[in-house]
Amino acid sequence: MSNKRYFLAIDLGASSGRAVLGNIENDRLELQEINRFPNPMIEVNGRTHWDLFYLYNQIITSLKEVKSQQVDIVSVGIDTWGVDFVCFGKDGEALRMPYSYRDTHNFGAPERFFKKIPKETVYQKTGIQIMNFNSLFVLNTMLEENISTYPIIDKVLFMPDALSYLLTGKMVTEYTIASTSQMINPIAKKFDIDLLKAIQLSENNFAPIVFAGTKIGQLSETAKHLTGLDDVSVVAVAGHDTASAVLATPAENRNFAYLSSGTWSLMGIESDEPIMTDEAFNLNFTNEGGADGSVRFMKNICGMWLAEQCKKEWEKADIFTHFDIVDSAQEATPFRSFINPDSPCFTSPKSMTGAIKNYCQSTNQPIPETMGEIARCVYESLAFRYKQVLGDLRKFASFPIETLHIIGGGAQNKMLNSFTANATGLPVIAGPAEATAIGNIMLQAQAAGLIKDKSEIRQIVRNSFDLEKFEPKDCEMWNENYKRYLNVFVEI
Repeated sequence: MSNKRYFLAIDLGASSGRAVLGNIENDRLELQEINRFPNPMIEVNGRTHWDLFYLYNQIITSLKEVKSQQVDIVSVGIDTWGVDFVCFGKDGEALRMPYSYRDTHNFGAPERFFKKIPKETVYQKTGIQIMNFNSLFVLNTMLEENISTYPIIDKVLFMPDALSYLLTGKMVTEYTIASTSQMINPIAKKFDIDLLKAIQLSENNFAPIVFAGTKIGQLSETAKHLTGLDDVSVVAVAGHDTASAVLATPAENRNFAYLSSGTWSLMGIESDEPIMTDEAFNLNFTNEGGADGSVRFMKNICGMWLAEQCKKEWEKADIFTHFDIVDSAQEATPFRSFINPDSPCFTSPKSMTGAIKNYCQSTNQPIPETMGEIARCVYESLAFRYKQVLGDLRKFASFPIETLHIIGGGAQNKMLNSFTANATGLPVIAGPAEATAIGNIMLQAQAAGLIKDKSEIRQIVRNSFDLEKFEPKDCEMWNENYKRYLNVFVEI
């Protein structure tokens, strides 16, 4: 048995999940991954769902592994992707499996809601980027489609809160995850009554709001029986994975932008107050809750989803790793073709490689055919999209942006890191790749009284992980080709 104090992070992404043990000692953090598993979307009768009980079972499996290793954990915290939710009835049972944000019924959802409340008013109330799958629009779609369970909803719990409820029997609404829903006023930090009324819900349909670092409760008797564990707390960490990741950014001062790089790329800055100006609205920037009470002023960009979906197609013909794809992209001709990574045609295509080829054909560019040409097109286009969004961020930042921190799994892609430095003209600091799990663990440690604040958290991250710096090169050449990218930047 160890005298060390351990914390367990359950980090659920839109493609996969993992359970990570963390221990802080001598101002350093040690990590150990104990379980990794896929998080598949399930299609049933034309609808796309998440499997809530599969995810719960994976958490139970992870806790059993902790027990088998004879590790005494202080607490467990759960973070997930944003917006998606589970509806529960008065008996506390889930009414149906949660819809995935990639469900095609979300297409056109904002426009349908704006017939009730204008788009400008919704943004003024929430400061949230307009996207098809925001919780507000999904709930409105369920109402308008007369989904049979809608009238009997007692509580709506966002994904990390729903899973914490299954572990504890206690219902809460953690603020950072709720802030992604487009139903929260970021100034009052409460649900907006008018928006809820428009979808025939009220504040009573949500559990009380709590802030990151709040103890939810202990493992339920069922969870104790299943895992063999006893006095383990469940902590409401920053339930939105990006909020946890941004907390773990190893910045030395505030003069930085971050890029949380995974299935989605989320680029932004930390702001003391929400920025909800007309220009922010026109550029579709979002104001989401930060783990420390700050505002994550940022933009969602379609990130490694593009490469991940291409990889699945290439794997059907042969086995390719991400390293194989990067190597082939390195050998491909530079600046041949570009795409708008955020074009709707890339949201959920039957064939991602086909969608990329169609985009290039429609914009009168050379059509990428080989794996290397397609991958190069994706990586260069992402780097240019980052440059584009960074330019917009500079209009709002009250400080000079001197560094770009790339965190999350995408930070391991050295080619894209290098391209991003070249395109933006900023030094890029890459790492840590496990930023989300790190932020999750750090908040648990703060809740246990081991850490004081964000400054100390970031110092521990710098002490604990190797970071790689990429200096910009060939900026003139990248700037010239950026003009070509802008010429074909369209929505298809």
